[in-house]
Amino acid sequence: MSDDPLPPPSPTPRTAAVIPAAGRGVRLGPGAPKALRVLGGTPMLVHAVRAMAASRAVSLVVVVAPPDGAAEVKTLLDAHALPDRTDFLVVPGGETRQESVKLGLDALPPGYDIVLVHDAARPLVPVDTVDAVIEAVRDGAGAVVPALPLADTVKQVEPAAAPGDPEPVVATPDRSLLRAVQTPQGFDRATLVRAHGTVTDDVTDDASMVEQLGVTVVTVPGHEEAFKVTRPLDLVLAEAVLARRRLNDGF
Repeated sequence: MSDDPLPPPSPTPRTAAVIPAAGRGVRLGPGAPKALRVLGGTPMLVHAVRAMAASRAVSLVVVVAPPDGAAEVKTLLDAHALPDRTDFLVVPGGETRQESVKLGLDALPPGYDIVLVHDAARPLVPVDTVDAVIEAVRDGAGAVVPALPLADTVKQVEPAAAPGDPEPVVATPDRSLLRAVQTPQGFDRATLVRAHGTVTDDVTDDASMVEQLGVTVVTVPGHEEAFKVTRPLDLVLAEAVLARRRLNDGF
């Protein structure tokens, strides 16, 4: 039997969240940028930041603001109560979501091995979903996305020759093999940095960039309340969810 002391336990990887919030949100109509629209009396961005900070594993949240709006966003966050255990950083973003996420990544200090990327327009994601994504990355996955089965049948179509023209259906994919993907998406930091340094295609999410590296992306169960607030009707639904939470939580 060896008398050698046991090695110290490996430190738990630290987690940071990047929230790109530089978009205008034109589908919600004219007015403030989408992330600054008010939900239950509080800007959606603040809800999204609180959702990330609600996880005890997240010790830093980086908000990527509109290029000319970093000071405004910092003032906004300073005006709302945020958890003391979490650090917050605001940096100016770029012209595209991809550029903004990269600028948020570039702003991360050393020592954060896990990075979440979360849509500011998903203000109501439950903390259990955030924790599930982080846990899957801790368990060795290079990229993790929360996902839900599809309720609707999906059709693949031939694009119309002109806007508004009928579109011929060319296939009906098996929806049991399809998932609707949400955020936060979680990554091994080095993998995500490599993806942003090598993939130049215009993509709709960061997991797609990692896929192009040949890294396997895995899913964990998403949540119906992590929907994206994009249209006016989504805002009505979000208000209803928030009102129900406040009723149930007694505040």
